Amino acid sequence: MRRGKIVLAGILLAAAAGAALFAARPAAAPASEALPASSYIKWVDFNVPSAALDGSYRAAVTAHGEGLSAPMPDLLACLAAGYWGNWKSYRAADLDRLMDRLRAGETLDGIGGEYKDYPYYKEAYGAVLNGMVGDYAIALPDGDGEPRWQVKYGLKAYCPVAEGFGFSHCDDFGNARSFGYRRRHLGNDLMGNVGSPIVAVESGVVEELGWNQYGGWRIGIRSFDGRRYYYYAHLRKGGPYQPGLEKGSVVQAGDVIGYLGMTGYSNTEDVNGMKVPHLHFGMQLIFDESQKTGNGEIWIDVYQLVNFLERNRSTVDRGADGCYSRRYEYLDFSAAQYLTDSRGAS
Repeated sequence: MRRGKIVLAGILLAAAAGAALFAARPAAAPASEALPASSYIKWVDFNVPSAALDGSYRAAVTAHGEGLSAPMPDLLACLAAGYWGNWKSYRAADLDRLMDRLRAGETLDGIGGEYKDYPYYKEAYGAVLNGMVGDYAIALPDGDGEPRWQVKYGLKAYCPVAEGFGFSHCDDFGNARSFGYRRRHLGNDLMGNVGSPIVAVESGVVEELGWNQYGGWRIGIRSFDGRRYYYYAHLRKGGPYQPGLEKGSVVQAGDVIGYLGMTGYSNTEDVNGMKVPHLHFGMQLIFDESQKTGNGEIWIDVYQLVNFLERNRSTVDRGADGCYSRRYEYLDFSAAQYLTDSRGAS
């Protein structure tokens, strides 16, 4: 907790100076190093059900409180290896047995070593989930109604649509698309109302921002470890982005980054080419920088992940300018560390 207090003191000083975190412009997110083609993962089928995501998250938080090492991705990796990747076999009791073995003094790597596929699942699931659980601080109203900073350990990732704004979705990953050329749908469409605030699921660096004939106004955000690329597309015509957001901006999970719309499917900029307002939300995994674009891209099905993240929605307020911002001041310690490292290297 000492580390958390030190970093928290730093963010309080920044807040007092009126510093907006996403306005900072350090170096780009760290890229995955180029590796021999035989040494990095080429494909991930992320089919973990939301019940298993929920159970492993609760177990990870419980283990942290008990002083045990049980990262959420590693818990899931042990289960997946035991199931041979068939998540239809999932039972909550299997997770309970894992926790019992940890309390008896075993380690997840030791337990996972019983299965030959454990290293693969550990790396693959880590690539999906590593930035989502950890230390953060949030300023919440106390008994007297005044905000007080609280240091917490838990879920740092947010649902892409802010609290108070409805949406619906189904598992549409892989469905056919035909605009421009025939291809598969590599994301999850969240149907909602034009203008609904869209938030950053995870903290990271804005890597892409602007118009694309397929995605319309869109934002691409890279996680600090370089493994995850979040894609938010079809943002609002005429006012797609949060003011001040630009390439190189650092955002924290839960920050408002843009507004739901229906742009895209047009060679002309700022056109509503979609028939129904929605957010296209996608996640790309990057184990080697050669996979960023081209035939080696790895996009995963995020439907179950969105279901899991609905438990954590960013509370927002509307300003006089009509734009929304998060209600409660927030610090993701990994964002503060990234900014510190980037400024130290510059």
